[in-house]
Amino acid sequence: MKYFTIAELCHSDTANKYLIDNRCKKEHVENLTALVNNVLDPLREAYGKPITVNSGFRCLALNKRVKGASNSDHLRGMAADISGGNQKENRRLFYLIQELGLPFKQLIDEKGFAWVHVSYDANDLKKQILAL
Repeated sequence: MKYFTIAELCHSDTANKYLIDNRCKKEHVENLTALVNNVLDPLREAYGKPITVNSGFRCLALNKRVKGASNSDHLRGMAADISGGNQKENRRLFYLIQELGLPFKQLIDEKGFAWVHVSYDANDLKKQILAL
């Protein structure tokens, strides 16, 4: 883990606002570390500038509060919603992940590149690409 921290991947302004305990457990830390080492750090290295994590791990209460999918990979610490700061940069991140051949379970253009969702599960690298 070179460019990202577990603290930023578990941080949530929404959790803080609604007093939701969003602390990561050991298995979440292991999954987030794998996500960073296999996807986020290599992406950041190639991108050449900072990437913001809008959402990483989400406990069940937080996931419900943000209306996340009931089977979201965020619940297991296997996903991050990332941004380069604007739609143009988010589009760049979305395609760079693919160009680099990074391993992922899902890659999602969220709401016209408002952000990019990427998940990593070493046991399920189906490389599903979606636009929602």
